Amino acid sequence: MISISLCMIVKNEEDTIERCLNSVGDLVDEIVIVDTGSTDQTKSIVRKYTKHIYDFVWVDDFAMARNYAFNQASKDYIFWLDADDILKEKDRVSFAALKETLDPSVDSVTMCYHLAFDEFGEVAFSCRRNRLVKRSNRFQWIGSVHEYLEVWGSILNSDVAVTHNSTHHDNDRNLRIYENRLSKGEQFSPRDMYYFANELMDHGRTEEAICCYEKFLTSGKGWVEDNISACGKLADLFHKLGDQQNELRSSLRSFEFGPPRAEFCCRLGYHFLQQNDIQSSIFWYNLATQLEHPKESWGFANPACSTWLPHLQLCVCYDRLEKYELAYQHNEAARRYRLDDERILQNKRYLDAQLTGSKWP
Repeated sequence: MISISLCMIVKNEEDTIERCLNSVGDLVDEIVIVDTGSTDQTKSIVRKYTKHIYDFVWVDDFAMARNYAFNQASKDYIFWLDADDILKEKDRVSFAALKETLDPSVDSVTMCYHLAFDEFGEVAFSCRRNRLVKRSNRFQWIGSVHEYLEVWGSILNSDVAVTHNSTHHDNDRNLRIYENRLSKGEQFSPRDMYYFANELMDHGRTEEAICCYEKFLTSGKGWVEDNISACGKLADLFHKLGDQQNELRSSLRSFEFGPPRAEFCCRLGYHFLQQNDIQSSIFWYNLATQLEHPKESWGFANPACSTWLPHLQLCVCYDRLEKYELAYQHNEAARRYRLDDERILQNKRYLDAQLTGSKWP
């Protein structure tokens, strides 16, 4: 059985660190904590779990801090988490089984990262990350912000999921780092330009974000998943500005980088529904029901767009055409995914009335 070092970088995480370590501490053989300047009770809490606590002077570089943490590890494999991540019980079981059975020839194990949930507790936003890596390979983190772990060799895609459960966040930190780098005359890589655009978008700096996404896409050097994501974010920004033409163009632009994704089919379905072009809307929503997020893709995914959402929208479309039987069928398809969604239940009551000729309030 392999041995595992958990490596984390933290700062002022007293509200979350105990929850995180409780979820994983008994599954690893060593816990390495690198503190980048906590002024709260973080280190006092961590001492209950490990003696391997190191101070690191923060220099606005996440990769440098993570690489330092990795350098302190001593076990066969390194597992990394943020303080507001946890393993849920089913994933604890899967992690334990993985530890028991992992072939030591594997260089990296990927895990799903569940970032957001809907009102029913279902995953609404997720991606995949390299999470467990062979220490002897000395894999390195790259990037001062939105850093990534550069790996190679034999990679196993596991069924373990890490759940992000944030309670607080320094919303300006990443933007400050990027702007400080720009003020020093640094030329951004395409990846940096993409994430800088994300920060500008999140801070409501719409026009600047549009310019950055355009600069990123026209460079022709971006990672395909970032290219596709940038198209979606541009569509959102143009929607915010009420620019329907450029919103449509941005959604269609995603097809330059790969086959249609369900998320973009739903965007197009919504666009044509707003134009009252019901047949075009039906075409795109129907296509969305036939597509799943590519299994080998590492990009962000919204499962709703390939499950219940297009069926719910098709129900709306067919209702407008007074094709109540088809509307009912799609509403039932949506209900299979969300049994307690009041919108879907309301539709069912309404369509039951339409199909039986009974009175509808």
